[in-house]
Amino acid sequence: MKKTVVIGAGFGGLALAIRLQAAGIPTVLLEQRDKPGGRAYVWHDQGFTFDAGPTVITDPTALEALFTLAGRRMEDYVRLLPVKPFYRLCWESGKTLDYANDTAELEAQITQFNPRDVEGYRRFLAYSQAVFQEGYLRLGSVPFLSFRDMLRAGPQLLKLQAWQSVYQSVSRFIEDEHLRQAFSFHSLLVGGNPFTTSSIYTLIHALEREWGVWFPEGGTGALVNGMVKLFTDLGGEMVLNARVEELVVTDNRVNQVRLADGRTFDADAVASNADVVNTYKKLLGHHPVGQKRAATLERKSMSNSLFVLYFGLNQSHPQLAHHTICFGPRYRELIDDIFTGSALADDFSLYLHSPCVTDPSLASPGSASFYVLAPVPHLGNAPLDWAQEGPKLRDRIFDYLEERYMPGLRSQLVTQRIFTPADFHDTLDAHLGSAFSIEPLLTQSAWFRPHNRDSDIANLYLVGAGTHPGAGIPGVVASAKATASLMIEDLQ
Repeated sequence: MKKTVVIGAGFGGLALAIRLQAAGIPTVLLEQRDKPGGRAYVWHDQGFTFDAGPTVITDPTALEALFTLAGRRMEDYVRLLPVKPFYRLCWESGKTLDYANDTAELEAQITQFNPRDVEGYRRFLAYSQAVFQEGYLRLGSVPFLSFRDMLRAGPQLLKLQAWQSVYQSVSRFIEDEHLRQAFSFHSLLVGGNPFTTSSIYTLIHALEREWGVWFPEGGTGALVNGMVKLFTDLGGEMVLNARVEELVVTDNRVNQVRLADGRTFDADAVASNADVVNTYKKLLGHHPVGQKRAATLERKSMSNSLFVLYFGLNQSHPQLAHHTICFGPRYRELIDDIFTGSALADDFSLYLHSPCVTDPSLASPGSASFYVLAPVPHLGNAPLDWAQEGPKLRDRIFDYLEERYMPGLRSQLVTQRIFTPADFHDTLDAHLGSAFSIEPLLTQSAWFRPHNRDSDIANLYLVGAGTHPGAGIPGVVASAKATASLMIEDLQ
């Protein structure tokens, strides 16, 4: 019977492994760390649970589809809780916007910023919904393997003015600068610069309005565990502490996966959920195709990195929303520093995650777990010594949060840890410490992105942020659907 190996148990690798196993194809899932989840790793410390990675779920139907496909019910494995409001957006001017799925409530808040923008917002939402229909529902899980595929999508992409940036597109409809920021920041959630990323990514707004924003009961790690249990219930094999060293290729086919400890796994097909650059540079570095692909990929523009600060307090801070976006004094200029700068900016904008607002079980009674992240340049642009810079940035962020959002923070601090671009590079093997893989520019999307199936090594496939359609939980789960369709067809 045909056997497949999936490298990496992130959301993309897990979703792909489930689809293959549900199709009756025996699948082994190899994960280099001691727990599954990839970037959705979990830490437990002094009674606090910290989700290390993604915490925003915007398409629960894509996850439910995995369980339905396997003849199971998602609620038997994990429960999703609604997040309300979706985000609280805060500016240093003192203005705030509770971005919710209630149209009347949202329009009433928009009126407080600029009454003319209510009608503009309605037109923006209609545009976002049109992009969502085309870019996500129709093309999001369809593999782009030839340029003809791109040409077929071209007329609709032209009609939707995909050459414009997210910020340009929002600005066509909305006048107020605060609101332009409020409806353009979403591309940062998938590693995209709002001023250069294609307006196709405005679909994220419609995606949230369509299905809401959700959080798994027990944290994102509970969703990972539910997916792992589904995979193993179907007969799949999970191997932890399994660092892949080499893909052994014969006659342009991968026939074996070799681990760093010498173990080997024979395979009829292999899919990599590992970093796309290092899949070719390291795992296939001995092969001409790997060398050629790696050289091409290393010339591509990579997404930004992140500085993440996890902390537990003996106070709950109920004044916070589950997701708070803390805009700094600059927007365009700061984002330019993040994506092209060679040093850390003096200011920052922050995403503050307060999961105990929705699920108090992630800390002991009266306490709360948090993380806050700041987008920062990747190591290729800013090769900083993060052993020196990390603690300094941590202290600046703690000072800022205590002054503006969380009074008494330092006196309430029980535990803390940081995760820097150096950790993305060293722990997650991310090229240049990029947090989201290849930057989602129009010229690096769809057919221009690494393909879900390699065009030269016939049984090598990609899944996850580095392939079509891109980063974010909906993106990598959609990539699993696209890649699975190819693998199942090829293997059967």
